[in-house]
Amino acid sequence: MKLLIRPAPEVAIKSKPVRRQQMRYLRQNIRKILARLDADIRVDGSWDRVDVAVPEGRGLSGLVIDELLRIPGISTIQEIGVFPFVSMDDVAEKAVAAFGERLRGKTFAVRVRRHGDQDFRSIDLEREVGGALTQRARPRGVDLRSPEVEVRIEVQDDHFHIAHRRHRGLGGYPFGSVETVMTLVSGGYDSSVAAYLMMRRGLRSHFLFFNLGGTAHEVGVRQVVHYLWSRYGSSHGAKFVSVPFEGVVAEIMRSVNHRHWGVVLKRQMLKAASAIAQQNNAIGLVTGDAVAQVSSQTLTNLNVVDRASEDVVLRPLVSMDKEAIIALAREIGTEAYARTMPEYCGVISQKPVTRARLHRVEEDEALMDAAVLQQAIDNRQDTPVARLLETTTTPEEVELVHTPEVDDIIIDVRHPAEGEQSPLRMTNNHVIQIPFYELNREIAALEADKQYLLYCDRGTMSRMHAGHLKAGGHTNIKVYAPAS
Repeated sequence: MKLLIRPAPEVAIKSKPVRRQQMRYLRQNIRKILARLDADIRVDGSWDRVDVAVPEGRGLSGLVIDELLRIPGISTIQEIGVFPFVSMDDVAEKAVAAFGERLRGKTFAVRVRRHGDQDFRSIDLEREVGGALTQRARPRGVDLRSPEVEVRIEVQDDHFHIAHRRHRGLGGYPFGSVETVMTLVSGGYDSSVAAYLMMRRGLRSHFLFFNLGGTAHEVGVRQVVHYLWSRYGSSHGAKFVSVPFEGVVAEIMRSVNHRHWGVVLKRQMLKAASAIAQQNNAIGLVTGDAVAQVSSQTLTNLNVVDRASEDVVLRPLVSMDKEAIIALAREIGTEAYARTMPEYCGVISQKPVTRARLHRVEEDEALMDAAVLQQAIDNRQDTPVARLLETTTTPEEVELVHTPEVDDIIIDVRHPAEGEQSPLRMTNNHVIQIPFYELNREIAALEADKQYLLYCDRGTMSRMHAGHLKAGGHTNIKVYAPAS
């Protein structure tokens, strides 16, 4: 299979040096990601295209398309057939063979691009192919403005290709081609969508989590960060930085007027984020704030919050409403995580200020012990995102089962998208699907006299959740770990 990839339109209109640089990033990103599927996949290209050649007969087509659809910077992916150019009649024959069935009863248009020296014009070939398709494919008609099917043909020197299928890519800029930022994540709808939008825009991101006191919350955030990175940014390394913030919260509640708690907490987070970003060569901070969503996100309060740091604070959700944010979270796959994300809400004012005065907030902050914030920064934990799930520990050791008993029930805890791509099939055991983020809610409804074996591809997620369930008193939980 051969694929023709076009960059997002914004890449195509850049100056030549910038365009070459971004296309180089795009090819490198595609090459890194597809090499994990098969080292024999070839990735080449030029200033306005990327060519991908996938070995035949290895069952890679669907996997390759799925990966490409999640790589920032791609506008379209076209599955193409490549042929030697013999004549315009031969091109028409190939077009009829490729599109004959798909055009029946539909409107169509032929689009031709040429590179090199030919003795015909693009419009000549469009008429030749269009006439053949009209006579033999029984379409509803030709519609040059908004056809139901586009027949795309590209002639280059002594070869031509026909695009059989066309897929819409993610758009944006090639990942890593813009600067590096530090994204503040809580695992909820807002921060995960904000992180995705910045990654789509080409910004390499590290992820910063302020732990306000909940272990379960950090586990959930680790999971959603790993999911985001593995789907949309795995061409580049990233860090997950966890900052223990319980002491800072306690100091705020001791020293600060309760009406300022929310604003001061955000300012303390920005101060810490700025210091950590500087040590990681990140030149901007990303948050999931949306104007007026909560009291600390009024324009006045955001202005006061931003004065805590000299770094630019990017807020990609600033004008989005919650419904649109949740819809986008559902589209990118983080909605299920956010819906079940445990949270720690220990800094809630009864009457939070909505129009904070900077000088009054700073006076409150001056009463705090600055050493508490510095201690939190110094005690942070940095983990490569690629190793987030490997380094997650469970509170209990759990038994691994290589060959289940006939009565054992297998619980597939993978994300639904993974389960659909490679479903688990057992000969004698019943398999049920409960994504890991639903386990705590649904475990109580399972029959207590049955034995359940949790399963995931690598065994990491299943071990972790089996450990948590065992620690919670569920003694009938083990892990299914097929012998490799």
